[in-house]
Amino acid sequence: MRVLVAGATGVIGGQLVPLLSVVGHEVLGLVRPGGDTASLEAAGARVVVADALDRDGLRTAVRQAAPDAVVNMLTAIPAQIDPKHLARDFALTNRLRTEGTKNLIEAAPGARLISQGLAYTYQPGDGLADEDAPLWRTGTPKQFVPVLDALVELEHLTTRAGGLVLRLGHLYGLGSIYAADGSFVRQVRAGKVPLVGGGNAVFSFIRADDVATAVAAALDKPDVTGVLNIVDDRPAPVREWLPELAAILGARAPKKAPAALARLAVGSWGVAFMNQLRGADNSRARLRLDWRPRYASVTDGFAAELGGRTTGGMAQAA
Repeated sequence: MRVLVAGATGVIGGQLVPLLSVVGHEVLGLVRPGGDTASLEAAGARVVVADALDRDGLRTAVRQAAPDAVVNMLTAIPAQIDPKHLARDFALTNRLRTEGTKNLIEAAPGARLISQGLAYTYQPGDGLADEDAPLWRTGTPKQFVPVLDALVELEHLTTRAGGLVLRLGHLYGLGSIYAADGSFVRQVRAGKVPLVGGGNAVFSFIRADDVATAVAAALDKPDVTGVLNIVDDRPAPVREWLPELAAILGARAPKKAPAALARLAVGSWGVAFMNQLRGADNSRARLRLDWRPRYASVTDGFAAELGGRTTGGMAQAA
């Protein structure tokens, strides 16, 4: 199958492009003019040069490439995000998720479409959310509203085109903020990430290479459409996984910070991010894609990724 990967040089693309090449697909890597092409060529991909926001240029380039499938992993997320200015920092990503997705669909009519969504957009509540749970439309932090609106539009465009949205968990692995040289890990090592409020937000994580295997599985199952949560098996609250991460890194335990005080520094979205997110259930993806994450829990993944060991706390909680 000829597969166009949009976002081919990103965190997921770095794992996805070589995997798709190895399993026998002809991979086309979409790169903006002036972007890095050497890594794609080294991974066995043919480079397609176009800007996803340039409707006419993209259409010309993609129609010449004539892909059978398009994997839409377009984002432009800064290496470090200011939660008080989330809407500003995600403005370009929001455009890629809306205008960019629409342009890809117009450029490759009839191609199988797989798009990247997010699995932490569910309305806060008890238990893990499956794909039928409502999205966060009540009490939504102001900074998150345009991000959610863009994701809803992406899902509408993708499903209307008969495609599949993979709602991804918090991404870790090489090139992410949770990598050994990532911004979040650096802050934890320096003791600069406090446990805000009760640390009640439940995070569903996923490694970049597990996203790649989910995409590969989805390409083999063209009848699977709609939305699927691509997350690990054991979502965990911040109050569990953050101290575990600090222990793996050999850093001191996170200090506690009252939510009211933290709001001054990180805003309402930063507090909600640490206290209100609802975890997601991966049962439907496991069944429909016959897919499994490599590591059941994020602390197992962190230990393998960062060369440490867990304290055992989360294993008992799980």
